[in-house]
Amino acid sequence: MFFKRSSGILLHLTSLPSRFGIGDLGPTARGFVDFLASAGQSAWQFLPVCPTNPVFGNSPYMSMAAFAGNPLLISPDLLLSDNLLDAGDLPAAQGFSEYLVNFEAVIRHKTALLAGAHQRFLKSASTALREEFSGFCAEEDFWLADYALFMALREVMDETAWHDWPRPLATRQPEALAAARGQHERRIGYYRFEQFCFFRQWRGLRDHARKKGIQLIGDIPIYVGLDSADVWANQELFELDTETLLPTVVAGVPPDYFSETGQRWGNPLYRWQDEKGLANQKLFGWWRDRFRHIFALMDVVRVDHFRGFEAYWEVKAEEETAMNGRWRPGPGRALFDFLKKSMGELPVIAEDLGLITPEVEELRDALGLPGMKILQFAFDSDPTNPYLPHNFTTPNCVVFTGTHDNDTTLGWFLGDKVTDSTRNRLRRYANSRSDADIPRDMVRLALASSAALAILPLQDVLGFGGDCRMNKPSTSEGNWRWRVAPRFLTGDLQLRLRDECAFYNRLPQNKKEEAASQPTGRKRP
Repeated sequence: MFFKRSSGILLHLTSLPSRFGIGDLGPTARGFVDFLASAGQSAWQFLPVCPTNPVFGNSPYMSMAAFAGNPLLISPDLLLSDNLLDAGDLPAAQGFSEYLVNFEAVIRHKTALLAGAHQRFLKSASTALREEFSGFCAEEDFWLADYALFMALREVMDETAWHDWPRPLATRQPEALAAARGQHERRIGYYRFEQFCFFRQWRGLRDHARKKGIQLIGDIPIYVGLDSADVWANQELFELDTETLLPTVVAGVPPDYFSETGQRWGNPLYRWQDEKGLANQKLFGWWRDRFRHIFALMDVVRVDHFRGFEAYWEVKAEEETAMNGRWRPGPGRALFDFLKKSMGELPVIAEDLGLITPEVEELRDALGLPGMKILQFAFDSDPTNPYLPHNFTTPNCVVFTGTHDNDTTLGWFLGDKVTDSTRNRLRRYANSRSDADIPRDMVRLALASSAALAILPLQDVLGFGGDCRMNKPSTSEGNWRWRVAPRFLTGDLQLRLRDECAFYNRLPQNKKEEAASQPTGRKRP
């Protein structure tokens, strides 16, 4: 396990406080790192940080580019400090809710600010900043060239999906691409600049996190969106019809806890085998580049839908639900052996939820990867339930009260999907004094468990209800919007978290030494 006994907080960047309607990479992100360090935490986990698509409800799991950063996360405050904006540009950011992201308004406002920053960059950027920009473009050209052209063309095509573009562009005919690069040079430059700003600000956040001893845990979705730069630029790696350019089969999962009809995600599936039936080395190389890229940003990566590497659910594209799919073999250990040979050991958390077979567990364990334990799944009538803390068979796992796909613990406990018997088992297990304490009791169960790492959704730490849920699987509206107001991130909350982590031996080493000198016996809140 690449973690010593420790804990962290799950909070997506968009959920941070800020005056611009959405969390970003600026002062509040660094402030949250400080908050975590003072609260005795060791890690900050968030959702994918790739560009989102309004067509899919701005889901970070249906991105337009696997390698790019989400421009909505760029901090106007940091653009101001780089002299790319004037102070007068910023007061217009008023009237945003501190509780929910209004993506339409945020996109409109951030786009205007970034356009102004780009103009300022072209006119008056310092020589040092221009040289840094040129170096970034050269270093990231392996993905940035296609991404910037893709975004510029999408803009020209009124955001039409790439498979409906004129055939020469959709099929990437060299002459058409060359003409497009010349015709749209300025807009291509803008999208390069956007990414330069994102990654420059990200490096600043990561440097700050390292100084504070906070590891950043990212999230890499196994699939990419159909209308993405990745599929457009690498069509031969996906199961697409060569005439329509649409998927012949799509990704999803069969019926499960979250949906009676399964989840039809709609992402195109990979061609894991080449025409000779052998491992698709070009696709393996694409995955190598993808992992290298994300590990330049993150210390640890949670691989979403890990089970898809052992076997994945294939649904015919014409099916309306995921019920009538079939399991197909994934690349298995061969891909990870290839990655390890290229990159060394991978600090990866395997998202091993859903219908997990012995073969999936064998792959996870053979690779030495920690899996996930979700406490909301623990309290059915089965005494051998693997999510019950006393049934954990190894500390090489990460325990969560819930994930971004779950309701908050309070919302779950009070909701109609939970039976009275489940509630009673949880009350008994946690020795709960009142139902209002259930979120805090679940946090304690996670911290007390033998799992090497405990990750706590901030909503559960704060005891918030179902109105603060981040995502409802199989729904497309109202998700990914929750934000935490700054007044909830209090000194008292820091002290409580730090005290609990000290009690359950999850403080970082330097904090343990400090705690040893402090009085003990703090009463249970």
